[in-house]
Amino acid sequence: MKALAAAYLAEYELRHRSVTFAEYAVANVTRHLGELMAVDVTDKTVKTCQTARLKEKAAPKTINEEVGFLLRLLGEAGEPIRARLRRQKSLKLAIREQVGKAYTLEEKTALLAAARAARSPVIYPALMLALNAGMRDAEIRGLQWGRMDLFKAYLTVGDSKTEAGEGRTIPLNSDLLEAMVEYSKWYTKRFHTIKPEWFVFPARIGTPATGKKRPLDPTKPMVTLKTAWNNVRTRAKVNGRWHLITDLAESGAGDETIRDIAGHVSKQMLKHYSHIRMEAKRTALESIVVKKADPKPAEEKTAVPMEVPTIEAGVAGNSNGVPTKVPTVDRLN
Repeated sequence: MKALAAAYLAEYELRHRSVTFAEYAVANVTRHLGELMAVDVTDKTVKTCQTARLKEKAAPKTINEEVGFLLRLLGEAGEPIRARLRRQKSLKLAIREQVGKAYTLEEKTALLAAARAARSPVIYPALMLALNAGMRDAEIRGLQWGRMDLFKAYLTVGDSKTEAGEGRTIPLNSDLLEAMVEYSKWYTKRFHTIKPEWFVFPARIGTPATGKKRPLDPTKPMVTLKTAWNNVRTRAKVNGRWHLITDLAESGAGDETIRDIAGHVSKQMLKHYSHIRMEAKRTALESIVVKKADPKPAEEKTAVPMEVPTIEAGVAGNSNGVPTKVPTVDRLN
């Protein structure tokens, strides 16, 4: 099994961009079954492996993925095992519906305040991208300046977890634009210029001098935001992506609009991320009571357009307090 696993991963790496989870999953398979011959693997073997992983407190979803890798690396020999497990209803472990909640206004305000007060200058703009653009962690870390247009107030996502997510364009709302303009000023002061191929969130490299942090390298992306995230959301139970998608759903945005912004490919994934708040449900149900009590048609109100920053050549508008000077960044080809 070890030899099969090594050969499978070598081929997998040639066909897929990201191999991190595959390596993790296959490593767990070989840890439990690596000494077995492929012909010795049966449906009972798979169920024994599932039980062992459950005892290790692995999540059912993770175990299901590992079983999938196991059966695929077995090739044709894995198909009859898959069929037997399916007939026994043992192919996949039951996955508990994940319960999450979007941030309340108070939680969001506290979270942003903590991010602003953090020592790291990157956590606030990174959090704003999560809350206002719905970007995944890897998409944020891999963002380059050439993919962000501060004058036209939009960004283009680069490499993404899904094909639907890759290359999508996301407008920068006034809050996010202000945060990114402010951050770009710090970036320009730190590196004296901004190049389109440089990463918005640079990595720390090398060995630090005595009493100092490791130097920043804008040509390499930040490896992880985990420590910074945990420091500002110690008690939070959801991520910024959930918050944005829930807010969009509550605002009345259509499924296609939400999927285009967040990069989702199916209604099932949309349902997984979007957790409508109790207040929104209560308001919807209360509206029925109001209509029954007052059958008169409501008076039409004239919509008031939202004031947004005016974006001009060389200037990021200042109608909402956005700094007017924006560092010039050439576009990527």
